Amino acid sequence: MSLLNHHVGTHLELNDVDLDFLDLINRNGPLSPGALARRAGFHPATMTGILDRLERGGWVARERDPSDRRAVVVRALHDRNAEVMRLYSGMNGAIDDICAEFTSAELTVLADFLRRTARAGIRAADELAESASARDAGGAK
Repeated sequence: MSLLNHHVGTHLELNDVDLDFLDLINRNGPLSPGALARRAGFHPATMTGILDRLERGGWVARERDPSDRRAVVVRALHDRNAEVMRLYSGMNGAIDDICAEFTSAELTVLADFLRRTARAGIRAADELAESASARDAGGAK
């Protein structure tokens, strides 16, 4: 999947990190730039460059947070979703073929496994990000 994502990003003129952040924003947004940086364990200055590239490419928009007009949130734009889906269509078709070989009960077990695995990965990533934030905050004193 990493190699496929790299090729998709190349076709979209996005580097791997930009594609990862676009996915993160699509799945969890709108989010503040600070929340994105914390979630990914990136420095806020790095986040600015990533968001600048995504905004220039028409992938995201920075908007005022409706709950705090002084704050900004990043929202994914969906104008280019068809282009992304086309690039993943080969993989999506292959997955459809694979799934057709399983019973409904087997697919239920697989889906449960994948959901639980994804949640475990998110928890582990969040823990690492929190530990890095705590380490950085401790060093700043």
